[in-house]
Amino acid sequence: MSNNEEVFHKMNINWFPGHMRKALNDIAENLKMVDAVYETCDARIPFSSRNPELNKILGNKPRIIVLNKADLADNDKTVRWIQYFKENGSNAIALDSARKKGLDKLISMTEDTCSDIIERAKAKGRIGRPLRVMVVGVPNTGKSTLINGLCGHKVAVTGDKPGVTRQPKWLKTEGSLELMDMPGVLWPKIQSKRSQLCLTATGAIKSEVTDQVEVAYETIKLLNELYPDLMCDRYGITLPNSSNFDEDEYIEDDYDRFCFMAKKRGCIMSGGRIDEERFAKQLLDDLRSMRIGRITLETADKPQ
Repeated sequence: MSNNEEVFHKMNINWFPGHMRKALNDIAENLKMVDAVYETCDARIPFSSRNPELNKILGNKPRIIVLNKADLADNDKTVRWIQYFKENGSNAIALDSARKKGLDKLISMTEDTCSDIIERAKAKGRIGRPLRVMVVGVPNTGKSTLINGLCGHKVAVTGDKPGVTRQPKWLKTEGSLELMDMPGVLWPKIQSKRSQLCLTATGAIKSEVTDQVEVAYETIKLLNELYPDLMCDRYGITLPNSSNFDEDEYIEDDYDRFCFMAKKRGCIMSGGRIDEERFAKQLLDDLRSMRIGRITLETADKPQ
């Protein structure tokens, strides 16, 4: 991509490794062994980071949707997402599992959700019976970090790359829960191009199967629409819907603006050429580490 005539094609990602089918089958087979399910998703993309296959498998099993990484997300939009899930019959909670914020509230919500199970156990003399909870979710949604927080120490492997957990296993917490850690589960085909973008931008899909420049380019267009002021502050641009709009400095062409932003961040090669790969990596790192700001790419008012 060397000039503004370059066409950025739509992404078509093949992202369903063979072991993911086994993971879905394992969830179905082990579901009868648990009282409830924690389904983790990324608070920045609460729609795209939920596996639609899980609804078919989990059925009516008591479930709490955990909006993880809430510290990275737009708080106002997170509040609206929790309300959205509640309106649609699902319990949901926002957590910062990395800092163990909200875990006590999650445990309390779990006990309320499973109150009938607790009462039946008491009636049979099984006072103090632990609640057994399966933990599922798309890779890179903080599933293992949540488990480690609940257990009080590192028992599940964590990583900044998706697909770390592979085998289901039981883990004991310091409190009233026993957790079944399941592998991160993807699904065979992502129907929405917007969902593909959201998942790749936030890191749920491995960078090896994507074109990082294309992902960054499309992500910039989305962020310019959703958070113009934050983008202006970070990258020195001006946008029509921002508070600092300057018509004389406005760059209308998307690719020309991409190059301008790259120059502003020092991503220039010999001869003055734009280092698109370097800037793309920098932009995605900025998004994922909150250097742009607290951002949510999907709104509950109009789920994708």
